[in-house]
Amino acid sequence: MPQTKKRKVPISKPSTTSTTSSKPQASRNVIRRFHVLIKTQAQLKNKPTLNVAETEELAKVNEEIERLGGLEWYQRMSAIGQGNDRGGGSEKVFIEWLKGLKVHEGRQGLLRLLEVGALKPDNYKLCTAWIKNTPIDLRSRHPAIKEQDFLLLDAKENTKKWDAISLSLVVNFVPDARERGRMLHLAYTMLVDNGYLFLALPSPCVTNSRYMSLEHLARLMEILGFTELRRRWREGRKMAYWLYRKHREPRLLDFKEFAKKIVLRQGNRNNFTILLEG
Repeated sequence: MPQTKKRKVPISKPSTTSTTSSKPQASRNVIRRFHVLIKTQAQLKNKPTLNVAETEELAKVNEEIERLGGLEWYQRMSAIGQGNDRGGGSEKVFIEWLKGLKVHEGRQGLLRLLEVGALKPDNYKLCTAWIKNTPIDLRSRHPAIKEQDFLLLDAKENTKKWDAISLSLVVNFVPDARERGRMLHLAYTMLVDNGYLFLALPSPCVTNSRYMSLEHLARLMEILGFTELRRRWREGRKMAYWLYRKHREPRLLDFKEFAKKIVLRQGNRNNFTILLEG
């Protein structure tokens, strides 16, 4: 009898098996491709009118995003990268830094944390004695995670509401450079005085961009009103982390310094940047 061929499983049907079953390189490839597609999609959608070629390109981008499984599939790949079998999520770094500053000692009340882009509801379960976490995400993967776009939060209702905000692998997901800047500015307005902002980005965003560098980011955050307390970055590492404290009023007149792209480095680099409204 002829050998029966195994039926191939289409990639448009995300697997329901354990998230730890995917190889790290496969997860990273999906995430990188998804970022490219989302950025292209946003650029095309922001155009007032599209010609025939651009309309066809947008259709192809939408089709590929759908084929990859959409936001749900991206979240799954990101969750894999945060698995304990791969070192866990960035919250470990954040908690370590907060404890190093003794934020957990002698508190009068719980530290009110807004975790933006939460993929799991229990990232801070070991810190419930001193942290009250509110996890949100664009598309909730768990009933305990509120489905909410950070950029659409009521600014007035959230002004100086939070003691700490976590933006881990969130800013780089925003496709528009000015919306990234607005996200950081909103975080400032939502933090109490001396509140903490935790920022995590893929290292290439600041080490291999034409328009961004470690020094450029430091200057931008200073203008926004933040003081850098901690930084963790090493050559060749995939992630970079920062801890900031809200310390001063934003220098609004200096926003124009970051209102347009400034080429900082030449060569084969990515186009990641953060812009502020001038």
